[in-house]
Amino acid sequence: MSHDLSTRASDARELMDDPNADIAMLERTYERFRLVNALVSGPGEFYRRDIRPRARRGPIRILDIGAGGGDVCRMIAARLQRDGLTAEITALDADERAIRWASAQDGGSGVRYRRALSEELVAEGEQYDVVFSNHLLHHLTTQELQSLLLDSRRLVGEDGLVVHRDIARSRAAYMLYSAVTWLVSGVLLRGSFIREDGLISIRRSYTSKELTSIVPPGWTVRFSLPSRLELRHNGRAGR
Repeated sequence: MSHDLSTRASDARELMDDPNADIAMLERTYERFRLVNALVSGPGEFYRRDIRPRARRGPIRILDIGAGGGDVCRMIAARLQRDGLTAEITALDADERAIRWASAQDGGSGVRYRRALSEELVAEGEQYDVVFSNHLLHHLTTQELQSLLLDSRRLVGEDGLVVHRDIARSRAAYMLYSAVTWLVSGVLLRGSFIREDGLISIRRSYTSKELTSIVPPGWTVRFSLPSRLELRHNGRAGR
């Protein structure tokens, strides 16, 4: 089916967001996120550039908003341990199903899993050195996005950093993802929502120009290949 990618499909909904989604398929989707994120999200680069330099100065606190299956948090925890560095990592998600599954997969990483909204942590006075999200922005309405950005700024300290990383919508990204996932859908992605939801995610995602036009002052939008967006804010700059 052909889709118009010139505008954001904000009314489209991913299958995994359905509260009545098949739980077995949902859990297989969480499990496959580890592979998908490793291939397309560049979590290793994020760790080397933004996490490790801060952790070398002393123990830090890290918050992942909309953590899903928690694979990025566990990767960060493993690399910190490998490098002899210390951090307190919280994986936050509003979906109880995600938190329940992620907690069961922890394997001693030490990540803290919590079902809550970012606004609840703000109300509690929590502060972190790094606040980030991965593939969350496209799930949000414009109002929810603005609330997330406000909460994120409130949750970082004077020298804190906020990094929200997501997909950049384009026809090239849609066609490439469609082709690659079709090739492996019968094996690696079988019994999950990864292929269909990924295509919906691209349709729901922002372009760099769109995101730049709606974020408040102090935020920087960066585009990188292959079709990635990164929204950054330094805590000191915004206070």
